[in-house]
Amino acid sequence: MEKRKLGKSGLEVSALGFGCMGLNFGIGSGVDRQTAIGLIRVAFERGVTFFDTAEAYGPFTNEEIVGEALAPIRNQAVIATKFGFRDGNSTAGLDSRPERIRAVADASLKRLKTDRIDLFYQHRVDPNVPMEDVAGTVKDLIRQGKVRHFGLSEAGVESIRRAHAVQPVTALQSEYSLWWRAPEAEILPLCEELGIGFVPFSPLGKGFLTGTIDETTTFAKDDFRNVVPRFTAENRKANQVIVDRIGAIAAEKKATPAQIALAWLLACKPWIVPIPGTTKQHRLEENLGAAAIVLSQNELQQIADALMQFQPKGERYPAHLAALTQK
Repeated sequence: MEKRKLGKSGLEVSALGFGCMGLNFGIGSGVDRQTAIGLIRVAFERGVTFFDTAEAYGPFTNEEIVGEALAPIRNQAVIATKFGFRDGNSTAGLDSRPERIRAVADASLKRLKTDRIDLFYQHRVDPNVPMEDVAGTVKDLIRQGKVRHFGLSEAGVESIRRAHAVQPVTALQSEYSLWWRAPEAEILPLCEELGIGFVPFSPLGKGFLTGTIDETTTFAKDDFRNVVPRFTAENRKANQVIVDRIGAIAAEKKATPAQIALAWLLACKPWIVPIPGTTKQHRLEENLGAAAIVLSQNELQQIADALMQFQPKGERYPAHLAALTQK
């Protein structure tokens, strides 16, 4: 797989990364530990060098899985993890106090079985802690050798600028896909201006863009999509139009809708690195196949035309979580 550099930082990763969250958290019940470890190692064998986790995924267990999976090939992999939730619990509120950031770094290093975190994201902007204090704390961790690069997740323009002035931001991670294109307005131009890489999470619309979900689909009771407005049966039916259009382009290309969705992201900018996740090896193989797909100008125009006529129905987060984004 080709490599990409995240902005001007020099951090080189595979063009597609692997989002590890769903292995045990958020999207259904996940898979058992050994299956998860095996899937991460298969991803590496297929050329993936960039693996995304967080203390909040579990909490804590996802980091342990990633650490065990990558221990034998640690020096060939880039590991990203995150701080920012109180006690590592994504439902307990935000906590990016400097002492908490330092404690998370030390705990994550142990769980990841490593001596450095390659990319350390603030999971969500904490309005109670000045961004300068957050960036300064990570800068100290970089000086100590515990962290290599600083990242932000779901941050807004002002927060990114304030952080970048203290410690250069290597990557911004936010949701971006064919059915959530808000970063195009301000975030992507800012990343280009400042030389920051962009890491789209949910690049397949939490599975919707794969073409395997419709209004009749039911989710496991612990699946996050049950509370996402965009995933009500009514909104899934309305949003099917974009999947159908991408599906038609995919059929002509002898590809799958998921591959077209990922190839589109890769075509947007050379410093964009999507991190699709899956619990199934055949889906992993399918996703990674997108890295070899080159969309022609005509195909990109077809997609642009389809997007011009498409307005997704439903918010991407329930209200209590939407409040945590873009600050």
